[in-house]
Order: sequence, then C-alpha cells, then structure tokens
Amino acid sequence: MIDDSNCLKWREARSLVEKRDQNKGVDRMEQSSNLMLSDAPHGLPSDEVARLLAVSSETGLSQAEAARRLKSHGPNRLRRQKPRSALAILLHQFRSVIVWLLAAAAAVSLVMGDHAEAAAIAIVLVLNSAIGFFTELRAARSMEALFEIAEVRTRVRRDGHIRMIDARDLVPGDVVVLEGGDMVTADLRLTEASYLEADESVLTGEAAPVAKTPDPVDEQTLLAERTPMLFKGTAITQGAGTAIVTATGMATELGRISSLAETAQAEISPLEVRLEKLGHMLLWLTLILAVGTAMAGILRGHALADMVQTGVALAVAAIPEGLPVVATLSLARGMWRMARRNALIRRLSAVETLGATTLILTDKTGTLTENRMTVVRFLLEDGEFPPDAEDRTVRLALKTGALCTTAELGHGREDGTGDPMELALLRAADGVGLPPPENRLAQHAFKPERRMMATVHADPDGAYFAVKGAPETIINACGKVLGPAGPHDLTEADRAEWMDRNARVAGEGLRTLGLAMKIGQDAGAEPYEGLTLIGLVCFADPLRSDIPPAIAACREAGVRVAMITGDHAATAARIASEAGIGDDGSTVIEGHELAELDPEEAPETFRERLRAAEVFARVAPEAKLTLVDFHQQDGQIVAMTGDGVNDAPALKKADIGVAMGLRGTQVAREAADMVLSDDDFATIVEAIRQGRVIFGNIRKFIVYLMSCNLCEVLVVAVALSAGLPAPLLPLQILYLNLVTDVFPAFALGLGQGDGREMHRPPRPPSEPIVGRTEWLRIAGLGAAQTVATLAAFMLALYRLDLSAEQAVTVAFLTLALAQLWNVFNTRAADAPLIANDVVRNPYVWGALALCLVLIGAALWVPELSSVLSLATPGTGGLALAAVASLLPLLLGQAALAIAVTLRPRSTKRRPAAAAR
Repeated sequence: MIDDSNCLKWREARSLVEKRDQNKGVDRMEQSSNLMLSDAPHGLPSDEVARLLAVSSETGLSQAEAARRLKSHGPNRLRRQKPRSALAILLHQFRSVIVWLLAAAAAVSLVMGDHAEAAAIAIVLVLNSAIGFFTELRAARSMEALFEIAEVRTRVRRDGHIRMIDARDLVPGDVVVLEGGDMVTADLRLTEASYLEADESVLTGEAAPVAKTPDPVDEQTLLAERTPMLFKGTAITQGAGTAIVTATGMATELGRISSLAETAQAEISPLEVRLEKLGHMLLWLTLILAVGTAMAGILRGHALADMVQTGVALAVAAIPEGLPVVATLSLARGMWRMARRNALIRRLSAVETLGATTLILTDKTGTLTENRMTVVRFLLEDGEFPPDAEDRTVRLALKTGALCTTAELGHGREDGTGDPMELALLRAADGVGLPPPENRLAQHAFKPERRMMATVHADPDGAYFAVKGAPETIINACGKVLGPAGPHDLTEADRAEWMDRNARVAGEGLRTLGLAMKIGQDAGAEPYEGLTLIGLVCFADPLRSDIPPAIAACREAGVRVAMITGDHAATAARIASEAGIGDDGSTVIEGHELAELDPEEAPETFRERLRAAEVFARVAPEAKLTLVDFHQQDGQIVAMTGDGVNDAPALKKADIGVAMGLRGTQVAREAADMVLSDDDFATIVEAIRQGRVIFGNIRKFIVYLMSCNLCEVLVVAVALSAGLPAPLLPLQILYLNLVTDVFPAFALGLGQGDGREMHRPPRPPSEPIVGRTEWLRIAGLGAAQTVATLAAFMLALYRLDLSAEQAVTVAFLTLALAQLWNVFNTRAADAPLIANDVVRNPYVWGALALCLVLIGAALWVPELSSVLSLATPGTGGLALAAVASLLPLLLGQAALAIAVTLRPRSTKRRPAAAAR
C-alpha cells in the first residue's frame, strides 16, 4: 500500500527531471517523454499515456529515439549500494575507545623506553584487528555473491518489429509485449490485456495474484489496487498483454522504495554502545588509578622518575588488553556458528544484538507463510472437508478443479507455470493420486465480464464440462447442487446460504472459487447452462510448519513477535492466530490508521494501542519505517524480518534487519544485517540464543579481566601507599596481563552457554555490560586477590625471611595462580557449583593448563626468569603461594552462595516487551 502523497512525489520527481533535462539541453520531445514521471499513469487512458510519451503502440519507438532516451534517462537498473571496501572494514576495527586507549598506552611505553611492553600491546592490537577484519571481510564478500543475478531480457516493439533486448536498455515510451511467466522489468501502463494477472507480493505483501486491465482508475488509488499498472520486480502469472514503459531504474516504485532504504539510518548496535560506555569509564578509571598511585608514591618519598614509570605500568595494567580481541573472537565464533546454521551475519556486533532483541516485527508473506497458494478445504453441501478427505464429492471437486485449468505442474510438485490457484488445484489433485488432466476436447477461456472458465473433456457418458469461477457467479449459474444422495434443485434460499458460507470463509482471510460440472452429449454445447454446483474450494497461503514452535520459543524467551503485512486484515489476523502471535483478541491496526502518523505527537491512547498491537495490516513501506522508529523510541531492541522490496527501509532502520536469502530481493538483502540462506524463521530463534550466550560470555570475561587487572593495580598501589616495597615490577604485570588474563578470557569467550538462555527474559535494553552487580563482583574479587597477594608477600618477606626478589616472586606466583582460579568465580550465581558452563567448558581447562606451563616457564626458564627478575622462592615460598592463591576462589564461591540465599524469590526480572 502506498499513501496518497505518492502522486505528489511523482510531481516532485517530474520537476527534478525537467530541470535536469533543461540543463542538458534536450529537445521538447524528449522532455515530453518524461511527463509520466509527474502524473499518475494509472489515472489516465492508455492512448493519452501513449500520446504524452510520444509513442505509437503499434510500432513502438525507433532505435534512434530509444538510444536518445537511454542516454537521457540512463540504464534501467537500481542503484547498488557501494560494497564495503577492505579499507573501510579495516578502519572499522579501530573505532573503539578501548582500542585507542591501548594504542595510547603503547605509545607512552615506547616513549618511556619500555619496548617490550609497547610491542606486546601492539601485538594485541594487531591480533584484534586481524580477527575482526578477516571475519567481516568474508561476510561482506559472501553477501556480494548473493547479489549476482542472471541477465534478464525483455520483448519490446521497436520500429514496428518485436525484438528481445536487455532489460537494462528499456526507456520510458518503450512498448513491451508480455505473457505468462515474464518478469516485469520496468513500471508499465497496460494498453492491452488478455486475462492478465500479476504476482505483486514483492511490493504489496499479498500472495494472491492481481487481475490487470487497461482501464484507468482513480488517481488516488492505492498501489495494491492500480489494476492498469505493472511494476518492476513483479511477475506475470497468466495471460498476455501489451504495455508502455512509464518509469525505469530508480524512478520506478521499486527504485523509490530502494531510495527509502538508502535514506533510513542504520542503528548503532547495543553492544557497540555498551562497549563505548565501558571504554570511557575505563579511560577515567585508568587515569585516576595511575595518577593517584604515582602521587602516593611521591608523597612517600619514592623517586619521581620511578613513580612515573610505575604509573605508566599501572595504567597498562588497568586496561584489559584482552578485552577487544576476546570480544571480537567471541563475536566471530558466533558468526561462524550462525553461518553453519544458514545465517549469514554482515557485522560482528549484529550477533550480540540478536541476543538483546525484545521485539521482532515480522513480515507475513514468504516469512511466516510459504508464499504459494494451497487448497485448504472444500465447502460442500454436507459440510467442510480437507482436500485429502476420503469423500466422493471431494474427489469430484478435485477432479473438476484439476481439469478446468491452463496451468501445468513441473517435474516437482512445487514447480510449475500458470495461475497460483490453478497450480494449487493441480497439486491437491496430485496429492491424492488423481491423474493429470487429459482428453481435453474444448476450452472456454476466462473472461472478466463472465468471471468463469470451462473445459470440456471426453467421458464414458459423453462430454464432461468442468467449470470454475467467482463463487457468486458460479452459484447463480447453477440450477442444481450435488448432495450426498446426488443432485437436487438449488433454491433461492440455498443460494443465499451458499453466499453466507462464502462470506464467512472470506472473513477468515481465505480466497474461494466455485466449482460446477455437467455431462452432455454435445461437446460444443453452451458450457455455462444447466450446471450442477459441486461446492466452493478455499485457498490460503499456508503457514510454514516450523513457525508455531519458533514463535512459542520466542514467547518463552520473553521476546514479543508482531506481524506487519500489506495483506488484508482478515488474512493477517488468521495467519497470526495460526502462528501463535497473540490470541483471538489480538489488537489489529490497519495501515490507514498509520498514515501521517507522528508517534511523538500521537495521543497516549493510540500509543498504547501501538505498543499492544500484534498485527499490522495493509501497511505501506513508510509506515513500517515509522513503526520500527516508534518501538525504538519506546526503548525496544527491534528485529525486523522480511524478503520484499517493501521491507527494505525498515530492515535497515531496525536494530537487526533479517532478510530471506532464497526468496529475498536484492534490495532487502542489501538493507539487512543478517540473511537467512534457508529462509527458516526458526534460525532467528537460534540466533537469539547464540546472541544471549555471547553476551553472557562477554560479561563473564569482562568480570574476569577487570577483577584481575584491578588487583594488579591495587597490589602495587596499596603497597606503595603503605610504604612497602613494590611487590610487582612493571614487566611482571605485563606478563600476567598477556598470560593469565588473556588465555582464560579467551576460553570464557568460547563458552557454549548453560542451556537456559531461552528460558530467561531479555535483559533491559538500557542495561550496561558492567552493571551494579558486576562492579560489585569485580571489586570484591579484585580485593580478595589483592589481600591474598599482599598477605603472601608480607609473610614471605617478614616471616619466611626471603630476599626481596624471592618475596616478589611469591607475590607474582600468588597473583598468577589466584587469577587462574578466579575463572571459576565468573559462573552465574544461580548455576550449580560443579555442573556449570564454566566447569564444562573444555577451553577453560586447556587455558589453565597452558597458563600453568607459562608460569612455570617464567620461574624455571633462566632466560625468561632473568628478564622478569624472578628468583626461585624455595619449597616454603611455593607452598605459601599455592595456599594463598586459593583464598580468593573460596571467598568468591562463598559470596555466590550467599547471594543466591539472599536473593528475593519475587524479584524475577520481566522483559520490557512482555511486561506491557
């Protein structure tokens, strides 16, 4: 549906074209050929359209004139969004504040002469950028491969002859010759039409084909009802005709919606926002800790140069070097997992965004439904029956419907050419074993004024007349009706009852055809006299079988699903009910209520209706965009699914746009963040689970990294403030950052989750990565490791009488081991002590083993221990470090147990979307 302001947009486009043409100095005739860009051609007679475009329908344009117009208008193709260059993808990896903070730390270390520290940080930055770059580059190139499409050719009349030309060479004024099965390659105004129907679902969202005639309609008619027009990107399902090109390329309806998608502003992902906030917090925290510690040391009498060097070392320690690379790796692994599940993610951060989703706005046609007509039931005199019912009259109805058709099935039941309803009848007949139609003696084609068609077939009793058409026409044409006991007279009361039955199923959103028959001796007799009514056949675009469980899983996960479609309200409500979206009392809002809507100025009562609505019918692309924006302003994280051109603007605007790869249009795929290569809605549910797992992993390793880094800073800061010797040297801190921090964090980032992700509500959209609970855990775990390390250092120095270098080694080992055991403190508070996702993670055990080897190498490999200034502390020192390192683990597990005990049972968090 396109709102009435569309005609004004045509006039605006006309003004721009005229200015362009005048600037180019084109002649008057060529300027007149652009006139159809200003007026609504569906409101003009076809001969007036031909006159304004200076073309004869009989001869078409001349080759020379077509060449001039092609030069003026340009090729008939949509403007492709420029693919992301490798440089743009590379620069995107350096947008994070944390990355720039690390780069600054590396620069300061280099200036201070600490080349080892600078090199180590540089390695982390290069590794992070490389993972992100190659992952996103592969996704970008995979997307571009989806856009490769075959060349399309079109039949046109030029110089009085029919020619096949490349569709890119079409120009306004070209006369196009059409027949069933053709793709419409430009916007066309029909001049002739013979039983012509077109599938316009890509633009309107309606699965059923639309009958087309050359007769003009009112200029204000909605796009879905502009019967004399054919639009670029749609398909001819049956019939034949001739039409004049009125718009090409970006001037078409397809191009207009494509432009709307380009102007829609893509949202920054929630993860990027959260990491940016965390980066700024770390920036100030690092400066405060580094400067505060240096000042405390200077006040205690330490040398200025030493304190500046220590301050830089602590600044490096406070920054979690592993955070960017572990976050990138975690997202990349999620991206690879989704690719194996037929979901192509274009941006790394989009993986996590799905986990934050609170609302899915889904298209109907081709997303929830199969985008093909199917026979769902027969209305017979004695009741309603499915097409596979063991009933003689049902089989006769199937036989009649399969005979009275011009469609043909292909090699597979899903293939075929012809009208979608006729193909549905053929598939239904084939499904119960009825043979394909044969022995056809005559055919009486469908005529709009008669609204019926008939075929005549050889029969043992003479000639079998199979008739189908509009229900009211068939009912009125029949004198008898077929009942269980045979035919009997059809009275006026019977006709009224049949009309009521037809109205009831139409109210359910089903389409219907009437079926009738007669047997006669003369195959050339009048086909529409003396008919017997068999019944009505009901069609629907069926719901995909995997949709109800997928919708149920979303509800279980606290994610609300609402349906947006260009189809009629009754059809939309029926599909929503079958899918499990809402209930029988679901709020349905039609597109005309959204026209000219300004969500910020709308009455609060209407805003509440918008929040509660689960079905939006007859919705235009502009309104879809408005709905996405409204829910985003309302605090929701919005995922939008779709496959048509009419979905593209909203796909781009949404926090996460999900397009269909098989049936999806090029425009929709370009606008989306994720493309489902199998068109399976259930894949979205898995993607949501994967996103929640990733966010949980990111939160775990941030708690781990920052608690470890905090204790490194506190150990030195407290010691210096208390007048103690420095328990750790700058290079030792850096070694711990690169060993005990990074590898366990990597392992946490690869966790599989605990299987309960889809049984929890989505976190509030405003919830930061590190919230109040996480900061308390970071502070508590950091303090516990600090106390254990300083206690071991002081015991080694004053009770075991170890040398200063040995005592530093005890502190180093205590902190290193405490950080390794600290990985088990990152489990969820309500997770079991042993059978939790951290303990079950094999990468955690591999990381601990590797870190133990590297810690041992730092102590016993002479070259490394010399660089790090470590000395063997003896058996007593080793035992002290091992025992002290267990203290933070025990305290952490005790704190988790207490937290679960004290947690109120009645404070279970509800999702923002579900709470409404």
